Amino acid sequence: MDIHSFNDTICAPATGSGGAIALIRISGPACFSAVDSVVRFRKGTAASAPASRIKFGEIPEVDEVLVSLFRAPHSYTGEDSAEITCHASPFIVSRILQLLTDAGCRPAGPGEFTRRAFLNGKMDLAQAEAVADVIAADTQAAHRIATNQLRGQYSLRLRTLRDRLLEIASLMELELDFSEEEVEFADRAKLRALLAETCAEISRLADSFRTGNAIKNGVPVVIAGAANAGKSTLLNALLGEERAIVSDIPGTTRDTVEETLVLGDVRFRFIDTAGLRESTDAIERIGIERSYASMAKAQVVIGVLDGLSPLDELRKACEEITKRLSPAQTLLMVRNKVDAYDAIPPEEFPRFDRVYGILELKYPAFGTYNWPPDQLAGELGIPSLLDISARSGEGLETLKQRLLESVGDLGSPDNATLVTNLRHYEALHSALEDLGRVSAGLDSGLTGDLLAQDLRSATRSLGSIFGEITTDDILGRIFERFCIGK
Repeated sequence: MDIHSFNDTICAPATGSGGAIALIRISGPACFSAVDSVVRFRKGTAASAPASRIKFGEIPEVDEVLVSLFRAPHSYTGEDSAEITCHASPFIVSRILQLLTDAGCRPAGPGEFTRRAFLNGKMDLAQAEAVADVIAADTQAAHRIATNQLRGQYSLRLRTLRDRLLEIASLMELELDFSEEEVEFADRAKLRALLAETCAEISRLADSFRTGNAIKNGVPVVIAGAANAGKSTLLNALLGEERAIVSDIPGTTRDTVEETLVLGDVRFRFIDTAGLRESTDAIERIGIERSYASMAKAQVVIGVLDGLSPLDELRKACEEITKRLSPAQTLLMVRNKVDAYDAIPPEEFPRFDRVYGILELKYPAFGTYNWPPDQLAGELGIPSLLDISARSGEGLETLKQRLLESVGDLGSPDNATLVTNLRHYEALHSALEDLGRVSAGLDSGLTGDLLAQDLRSATRSLGSIFGEITTDDILGRIFERFCIGK
C-alpha cells in the first residue's frame, strides 16, 4: 500500500453480509463533499453540519439512510469521517459504494482506516494491532487481553521500561563530553540494579508469550498414536461432528487435520495426525513425518492406545509417542475402544467384571481388557491412563476436564497483560540480548560509549513494538491481515 495514497478519501463496508443493517465508512479530506454528492438531507449538508452529528437523509432510488458525521480530529482515523447506515441489501451496499467512488472516493485497503488512525496519532502500533485481536477474539480471555492492549495499558508498561533505559543511556552519553575529567554521571551500582529489574520485567513479558499465544490462537493439541487406534474417531467425538474420515483401514489419515474447539474459556486447536507405524508407502511416510513435526510443536499430546491390541503392541506404541516429547509438553494417554470390552459374550467370560478386578487370564482377542488403567499405566511407564470410547463417548468428559487442567486457568484476570504477538516477542528478545551485552560490559569495565550503544539498541527494540520506530514494510505486513472496512 502506497503511503502517499493516504491523502485520498476512502470508503468501504464495515459490516458483513447476512444482517438487516449495513454500515459504510468514509474517511479523508473530501469525506463530507463526497457524502453531500450522494445523500440528500432534509436540512443542511454534511459539510455545514456541526461536529459529531447524526443526520437523516435519502439516496434517491436507493435507500433512506442515517449518516454519522465526525470532524477531525474527533474521529476514529483522526480525519473527517462519516458512516452511512443503510439496509443490508447487497444491491444497496454496492450501489452506495459505486456512488461514493463516482464522487471521488477510492475503495479502502485492508486495515487502512486503522492504519490512518495510527499515522494520525489516534493510537500507537500495539493498540492498532489489538483492534484486529478484539475482532477475532472468540473467548472471554482473548477479549480481555486484546481490550487491555487496545486501552494502552500494555504500551504504557513498555514505554515506562523504555524511558528508564533512555535516561541511563543519556547520562552515559553525557559522560563522553567530560571524558577528560573522568566524570561518572551514571552510578554503576544503580545501573546494575536497574538493568536487573528491567531485564526481569522484559523476561516476564517474553515468557508470557506462550500463554498469550495459546489464548489468542488456541492451545495446540496433537492426537497421536498407532494406525487404526481411533484417533480420527476421537477428533470427531470431541468436535461433535464428522470432520475427519474414519475407516477400519490402517493409514486412512495421511495428512494432519486441524480443527478448533472452545472448552470453558480456552480455545484448543486439535490436530489429528497420521498413524505412527512402519510403512513402505511414500505418501504415508510423508504423513508420518508430519505427525512427528506436529508433536514437536504441540503443547499437549493426546496419546491414543488401541485397547484391543496386545500389551506388547501398546508398549511399542507408547514408546513411539513418549520418546519424542519434551519435559515442557503435557501427555494425556488414553486407552480407546473400551466399549468393545462390554461386548464380550457372557458365555465366553461368565465372570467378566467391567472394573477388571476378577479375571486373571489374558485373552489376546480383547487386548488388555483385564488390566486396570492404573496398573497398565505403571506397566507402560507413564503417570496415568484414562479409559475412553471415542465411539460411545465414555470418558470424553473426563478427558476434556483433564485438557483444561493441563493448561491451567488461562482465563484468569491475572493474565490480562500478556504478549500475544510474535513481532512483540521477537522485539522483547532482541532487547534482552542488548541488555545482556550491557550487563556483561559493566562487569568487564566496558566504556560508557559502547554501553550506551547497546542501551540505545534495546530502546529501539522496545519502541518498535508500539511504533516509535517503524517502516512502511512493517506497517504493510501488519495491516494486510486486517479486514476491509477496519
